[in-house]
Amino acid sequence: MKLFVGLGNPGAKYARNRHNIGFLAVDRIAEDHGFGPWKSKFQAELAEGRLGGQKVLLIKPQTFMNRSGQSVGEAMRFYKLDSTDVTVFHDELDLAPGKVRVKAGGGHAGHNGLRSIHEHISPAYDRVRLGIGHPGRKELVSPYVLSDFAKADADWLDDVLRGVSDGAGFLADGDGGKFMNAVALRTAPPRSSKSSPQPDKPAENPAPAPEVDNRSAMQKLLDKFK
Repeated sequence: MKLFVGLGNPGAKYARNRHNIGFLAVDRIAEDHGFGPWKSKFQAELAEGRLGGQKVLLIKPQTFMNRSGQSVGEAMRFYKLDSTDVTVFHDELDLAPGKVRVKAGGGHAGHNGLRSIHEHISPAYDRVRLGIGHPGRKELVSPYVLSDFAKADADWLDDVLRGVSDGAGFLADGDGGKFMNAVALRTAPPRSSKSSPQPDKPAENPAPAPEVDNRSAMQKLLDKFK
């Protein structure tokens, strides 16, 4: 079994916050891949299903971001899983909006949800980093991540969530490369290198064809003296 953990804060107040893009990602996976209904357990919302060749448990901790590790740790211990069976979907300030990266292990870079998971299960888990961009100054980070996505973000956000869902089966099977290819097909689809031939444009005001002079040499000479 694999645990796919989406990070966010519970409640309608936070539902469309940038900080909740992890919740949005697992919601899309559950919807697109026919997962079972969401249930409450391990201080989280859970949904079970299959992706690729794996049974997958989707988890949305309801402990608020700063204590996300509590529910992840409970679920991992209950199913006797290792931290390497866990993949966390989270917002990433250091990636431009619409960018997605896969990472195995590493630091938490100040992300409170990741910090909590580090404390409860160790840093040895996989992450899907979902770029939301940076507001520019450190003091603006908190209000920025706790604000809703702007209307202008709707298109790239939908592309990212669709791409993540498209590639979820590859991710469950451990193929990060194919997962990233699936995301790229949504977020940066290839452009055709062939351009359709353009029809020749008719010439504007074409010059009239020259008239043919059929007169004899004698007639031309006589016409000069008329």
